[in-house]
Amino acid sequence: MAEIKDPENTVVIELKNGRVTVELLPDIAPDHCARMKELAREGAYDNVVFHRVIDGFMAQTGDVQNGNAEEGFNIRLAGTGGSDKPNLKAEFSGIPHDRGTIGAARSQDPNSANSQFFINFADNHFLNRQYTVYGRVIEGMEHVDAIARGEPPANPDRMISVKVAADA
Repeated sequence: MAEIKDPENTVVIELKNGRVTVELLPDIAPDHCARMKELAREGAYDNVVFHRVIDGFMAQTGDVQNGNAEEGFNIRLAGTGGSDKPNLKAEFSGIPHDRGTIGAARSQDPNSANSQFFINFADNHFLNRQYTVYGRVIEGMEHVDAIARGEPPANPDRMISVKVAADA
């Protein structure tokens, strides 16, 4: 079990194969971390699928509008939405997109991140200073590695639940 240093800034994602513990980086990207905790506390991420999973690159999820496998789910729409909250301004930093880091997914506009995020399968340094890094997996990366691949996957995996560790 990973040592959780700051439960208020740690998120636990339950996948079908096990638990993934994510340490958030509020000193680096406070608004992105606050948004992830807000949506987790609302239960918005529960049952949301990984709609874009590219081997050797990353697994993307977090479309709370169109990606909930339990509520009006349509795989063709998953990845096209966000949440009912305003978009976030980019919080670029020198933190590299290494294996296991969490990045904010967005459109071409750097200030369009909302609820979607991705977990890097590999060091993806070509993304550095172009996408906000706001967390890193500290335990359970093997469960991330087991997520079904595809754009979209034929049978997408989902986040069963996402909780802030302080609330668990």
